[in-house]
Amino acid sequence: MKMNLSYSLKFAKSLIFPKAEKKSIARKSLFGAVLCIGLSIVPLVVVTSVTNGMIDGMTERIIGLSSSHIQAYVAPNISKVKTVEAFTKYAAESAEVRGVIAAYPEVEISALAAGKNGRSGIEIRAVEPDIFIRNKSFAKLFDVCEGELGEFVATEKTENSKTSHPLAIIGQKLSKDMDLHAGDTIRIITTRSAGENSERIVPKLTSFKIGAVVSSGYQELDQFWVFVPLETAYKSLSMESANYNIMIETQDAFSPELVAIQKRLSDYFGRYANVYRWDQIHTAEFENFSSTKVMLVFVMMLIVLVATVNISSAIVMLVMERQKEIAILKSIGAKPRGITFAFLLAALSCGAGGLILGLPVGILLTVFSNQLVHGLERLVNWFSTLGGGGEVHLMDPAYYLSEIPVEIPVNQVILIAAAVLLLSVLVSYLPSRKAGREKPLDILRKN
Repeated sequence: MKMNLSYSLKFAKSLIFPKAEKKSIARKSLFGAVLCIGLSIVPLVVVTSVTNGMIDGMTERIIGLSSSHIQAYVAPNISKVKTVEAFTKYAAESAEVRGVIAAYPEVEISALAAGKNGRSGIEIRAVEPDIFIRNKSFAKLFDVCEGELGEFVATEKTENSKTSHPLAIIGQKLSKDMDLHAGDTIRIITTRSAGENSERIVPKLTSFKIGAVVSSGYQELDQFWVFVPLETAYKSLSMESANYNIMIETQDAFSPELVAIQKRLSDYFGRYANVYRWDQIHTAEFENFSSTKVMLVFVMMLIVLVATVNISSAIVMLVMERQKEIAILKSIGAKPRGITFAFLLAALSCGAGGLILGLPVGILLTVFSNQLVHGLERLVNWFSTLGGGGEVHLMDPAYYLSEIPVEIPVNQVILIAAAVLLLSVLVSYLPSRKAGREKPLDILRKN
């Protein structure tokens, strides 16, 4: 009798679930291997999902709040940036280029800020006041921690009639460091030359009322930002060291058309501006993100590989336990590849069992990752308080996002499942092949 596929399936089933209940060290090893694979898959799924969510969240904030999809660095000495009206018109005209859906003029000035608690270097971002409503990224990604944006947004209409000082919006980190809150006054110091041909630099002090304190959830990005109205910057700040930018928004930051839109914008601006895509401006950050992600997944996959090696050990023990059955099957016509296939099916079933055990747990932990982190943080702080220690932040916004963007990467989960099944078969191939090559006479003679 030849051993066909159905007999291979039946033999594989008997290897994992034998009818005769008897003590089997190999079976225990198989189920132990299933448990090890399941436990190794849980952190792999969680790390992959959380890393993807974190990187995507950081990327979204860097693109949407810092450079937009494309940024044009405008020459500072041309007539188109001499007045706020001319600069605003210049930016609006660039929005007519095919593929561009919006353009936002911005002036960046490095300055010094003085508050209740010392001084700090800041980055002034002079923008149109309604950018917090008109720009979808600003509206979505900025959370108001104190105050409100309404008065700042209406600056052009009210012309600051309600306050003796022009309004500013500051980041949450700067607010904590300088002990400043909504309604307080922040003094900003910029510099200018004493005369047209003078090398002497003199400071220029301008006071602003803090209209709101905001946070993007990514402290490393917004910790030095101070937003002021574009018109106020032209009127009240020294513009000698200013950088003039136009943030240009397209339909999709990841579209293949982005390069073509950049080319059209370069033709439009000519020699008056340098035009760069977001991935050119933030190359270092995204290379760091990518390398971190690859290394984490590589380490997790090594753990899975070690877990799948347990299957190989279990198959070796299973082959030793089932030598008599192998001898009988081969003596009645079973082919070597049929025996090998049966043991490979047993190994594949172990890998599938580990997936069934580990994937749901990993996905569940990912979905509730924020709640778990906050609960663990409260527990750690409780023990820290008992020991007289300070407050501990597991998700410090100085390095991470304050909230983990929950995202289940379906494609990568499928890839993980395929990799686990493939590894389960590969590590078990040699002992399974050896089982198929066993000679019945040798086996009977040994036993």
